[in-house]
Amino acid sequence: MKSSKNKVEEFIRVDHAGERGAVKIYEGQLLALNTLIKDESLKKTIEEMKVHEKEHCDYFEKEINKRKIKPTKFLPLWDLLGVGLGFGSTLLGKKAAMLCTASVEEVIDEHYQNQINQLGPDEKNLKNKIIKFREDELHHKDIAYDKGATKKGLYSIMDKIIKTGSKVAINISEKI
Repeated sequence: MKSSKNKVEEFIRVDHAGERGAVKIYEGQLLALNTLIKDESLKKTIEEMKVHEKEHCDYFEKEINKRKIKPTKFLPLWDLLGVGLGFGSTLLGKKAAMLCTASVEEVIDEHYQNQINQLGPDEKNLKNKIIKFREDELHHKDIAYDKGATKKGLYSIMDKIIKTGSKVAINISEKI
């Protein structure tokens, strides 16, 4: 059985990696929107969501430093894959870009809920932050569907690929 301290360290390590990954996905999407694709409305939406992800990432960055937790060794790879996923999904169009957000947020919703259920009263501040961040992520998911995310047709395959990749990154980042 894992100690409570180890579990909390895993939560912070993986949440730091995930929030940083979200920032990188949005950076990739903005790179596409600033170079090849012109959609000012989509750009504004993504910039607004990126602000939340940056706030989340900064919080976990501080926790990593404060608690002397080693970040995942895979950060450079996740950075690269995040930018690539964001850039590539945006090249496929607005529906694909928004599906990227929706798919990731659906995985994160479940992931954060699992953490919330496991955190005890000794980690009240962390638990409250994760509850707030989960609400932000659910809001992003709603925005994504409002802006055209869909799982119809081939988009269902993209959804499964993004969700599987996200879950694999979570499992690796918790441990390494």
